[in-house]
Amino acid sequence: MSRIGQIPIPIPSSVKVAFNNSEIEIEGPKGSLNWIIPQGIDANIEENVINITRSNDEKQQKALHGLARSLIANMVTGVSEGFEKKLRVVGTGYRAEVNRQNILTLDVGYSHSVTFTPPEGITLTVEPPENIDGQAHIPIVVSGIDKQVVGQVAASIRQVKKPEVYKPCKGIRYDGERVRDKEGKVAG
Repeated sequence: MSRIGQIPIPIPSSVKVAFNNSEIEIEGPKGSLNWIIPQGIDANIEENVINITRSNDEKQQKALHGLARSLIANMVTGVSEGFEKKLRVVGTGYRAEVNRQNILTLDVGYSHSVTFTPPEGITLTVEPPENIDGQAHIPIVVSGIDKQVVGQVAASIRQVKKPEVYKPCKGIRYDGERVRDKEGKVAG
């Protein structure tokens, strides 16, 4: 049995859940999300709790059972609380700013500025710089209701200038990410 799939999903009072054939639609204060439940997986509501069941014990169904439960739980959390991922731009002269159209402009050591337009439903904010170990860190917060999209946008922004392993004080990194310092070539 899928241990993840068996865990019931509590529904907060501010969230509405509706089923339409094999599609589940979850609506809350932050917005609404919908997803098509795979064949062989069933979801039902009992006493403000969503229970996920599967039709048989095949390997594919077991995998989908846990996946369906995780995705639906993330949808409930997203429409009620939302998700956010924090990045840090680190480097001398590096800058980040967001304009009124929610377009991120990054100056990260290239000869040109890099602009990033997030998909609909994603909000980008740049917080005031923080000084950590004498180095300016500019926090960028990616927030939205869809966990997968928030993570993908954060990964795409990080891809613009990955942290350098030989000079770990440069690049864009996740908040809390430790960059391993590699030793350069030694003349000898």
